[in-house]
Amino acid sequence: MSRDFIIPKHIITGENALSEANLHYGKKALIVTDPVMVELKNVDKVVQKLDQDHIEYSVFSQITGEPTDLMIEKGVEQYRAEDCDFLIAIGGGSPIDSMKAIGAVITNGQEIDDYLGKEITIETPGMIAIPTTAGTGSEATQFTIITNTKKDIKMLLKGTVLIPDLAIIDPQFTLSAPSKITAATGLDALCHAVESYTSKKAQPLSKSFSVSAVKRILKYLPIAYTDGSNVKAREEMSIAALEAGIAFNNASVTIIHGMSRPIGALYHIPHGLSNAMLIKECFSFALDGAYPEFGTLAKEVGVATLEDSDKVASEKLLKAMVNLVETCHVQTLQEYGVNKEDFLNHISKMAKDAMDSGSPGNTIKDCTQQDLEKIYKKVINA
Repeated sequence: MSRDFIIPKHIITGENALSEANLHYGKKALIVTDPVMVELKNVDKVVQKLDQDHIEYSVFSQITGEPTDLMIEKGVEQYRAEDCDFLIAIGGGSPIDSMKAIGAVITNGQEIDDYLGKEITIETPGMIAIPTTAGTGSEATQFTIITNTKKDIKMLLKGTVLIPDLAIIDPQFTLSAPSKITAATGLDALCHAVESYTSKKAQPLSKSFSVSAVKRILKYLPIAYTDGSNVKAREEMSIAALEAGIAFNNASVTIIHGMSRPIGALYHIPHGLSNAMLIKECFSFALDGAYPEFGTLAKEVGVATLEDSDKVASEKLLKAMVNLVETCHVQTLQEYGVNKEDFLNHISKMAKDAMDSGSPGNTIKDCTQQDLEKIYKKVINA
């Protein structure tokens, strides 16, 4: 059976990637970002480049958390009012996801909420993604996640037209990320890589990217977490996030992401952090349904030997991931401040929303809503 393999049209990586990039994708850019990027003067670096290239711009810095439909509406309004004709996102996954959603509405019309469950097919304006965290992989994917404030759910929207035309992977922008963000985004990338490798939709090309990403993350995330100024670790993590994004863009994600989105929607926990909170229990559940896949991955990345059985190798991989979560001091749900009783009352809705997202269905081991409810209970009791 043939399979498509989709990547961004153009990727530029390494130090000075921004200064060497060609940003001529239109006459006037809407820069989609957040207030922190403005405060850290990362936006100024993009503006200086645009000034040098004689390109006009308007800054939209109202992405004040994980993106919502209301933020997208404001971005669309500014794009039109300022007569922009292409988009640049600088920041973590939220500004990049927001840029994609704004682009979709600009050319497709209607509201972003109207695209839940539908594939977006009409070409967006030109889009340039400049990630400042190493984790989401949004710069390489056909997906965007937007919170529907009316239904209190996170919408996973897709379409190959949402893949940015240019991804600029410049480690200078990740140096300012604090350790907590470094951990959460890095573990998000780990989930992308492991889930894509063990997905029903995995293919040889996607697996190659998954393996490379896992190797880099296991080696370099502890370094980037403890020494944020280490340029080598930052660059390797940026590449790992890109690789993991390419992998799950083609093979999709599985149980963790399906269960993570409802937690984020209800309790406003950052996406990468809620993924990290689920690693132990979700992969513990999925392991015995996919020992060959988890075992092979463990051997490929060097946490198990060729002599290990798939079961033993799988368990070693799980242990390595749990150890990394502990190294990064990831909070439990209750430590984060989630009320246990309230969480238990929402478990049925969260499990249903997770199943409805489709991601758990990509897990090789069959899982039901009841299985997800049991996992949620284990996580809140951790």
